[in-house]
Formats: sequence, C-alpha cells, structure tokens
Amino acid sequence: MKNKEEKNEIEEKEEGSSRWKSIVSNIIWILVMLLAVFLIVEYVGQRTQVSGRSMEDTLHNGDNLIVDKISYRFRDPERFDIIVFPPNENEKTYYIKRIIGLPGETVQIVDGKIYINGEVLEENYGKEVMKEAGRASTPIVLGGDEYFVLGDNRNNSTDSRYPSVGNVKRSSIVGRAWVRIWPLSDFGVLKHQ
Repeated sequence: MKNKEEKNEIEEKEEGSSRWKSIVSNIIWILVMLLAVFLIVEYVGQRTQVSGRSMEDTLHNGDNLIVDKISYRFRDPERFDIIVFPPNENEKTYYIKRIIGLPGETVQIVDGKIYINGEVLEENYGKEVMKEAGRASTPIVLGGDEYFVLGDNRNNSTDSRYPSVGNVKRSSIVGRAWVRIWPLSDFGVLKHQ
C-alpha cells in the first residue's frame, strides 16, 4: 500500500513538473515569436494601408501594401520608386508618393511639365497635366540627402510641391512599397520603373 501511494505521489510530481515545463516552453516560444515579429516589422517590412486618392491609378484608397524596409539599407532610392515617409518628421502619419527628383538635382515645374536640371522628365505616371506647380514654380535645388516626390494623381496630391511636405530627407524614408496584398484581385509586386 505504501509503495502504491509513493508511486502515485511521484507520478503526480512528475506530471506537475511536466506541466510547468510545457508552460515555460510555450511562454518561451511566444516570446521568441513576438521578438521575430518585432524584428521583421522594425527592420524588414511592414503592412500599410493606402488612404486617399493621391496615387491613383497606381494605388487606390484601401489598398493594403507590404513596405520593404531593408532594400534602402543596401542601395539608394531611385527615381520613380514609390516610397513611404512621414511628412515633416510627423511619425503618426505616413505618406506614399513617387520619387521624381534625386539628391543634388534641380526640379522645376513649368506649364505642367517637370524639369530635372533643365530637361523635361519623360514619365507617364501623372494622370493629367498638373495645374499647380506650388513651390516648384521656381527651381528647387535638392540637397545631398533630399528627394522630390509627387503623387501619381498630381491634381489631388499633397506632395513636395507644398511646404507641408517639402523635400523628403533620406533618413525620413521608411521604405519602398513592395507588394499589394489587398484587394486579392490586385495582389502582386508593384512596378516602380
């Protein structure tokens, strides 16, 4: 009888120990997954949703995108890349626009045409001729770490033409729009060039 009771007691201790090991193992697994998610969102990519019409016909209100946050660690942003950035260092709001002017270039808009270093920029992203040149009605010389951005829906976009956005500093760029994940009918890698 005594042996049976001792055996049951030992089995109960082992079961209790096994339960604690399982709980600790699950907690460690959850913490590792949370750390992995944090690292991916912070340094590799993050989901963002388009709000507004400033990038039509390329992107639409409600589109969900994955932003590539790692590419620009290895290369510089290029003309026509679609980027995500906070305007004027406001971390709570993010804009999504297309790079038009690169560091060191001079950008000007005359009669709806974009001039880079005095030459007309050949591009076909704007839906219609720009009505407002904004601050780009006079030449804007970009600094060594500044980009000039425009929305594809030029007459319905708050972008580098306006002081509220201005030139975008390299350090402000969160990343490059990479994949549209919603709506599923438009799922795919975004074309920048």
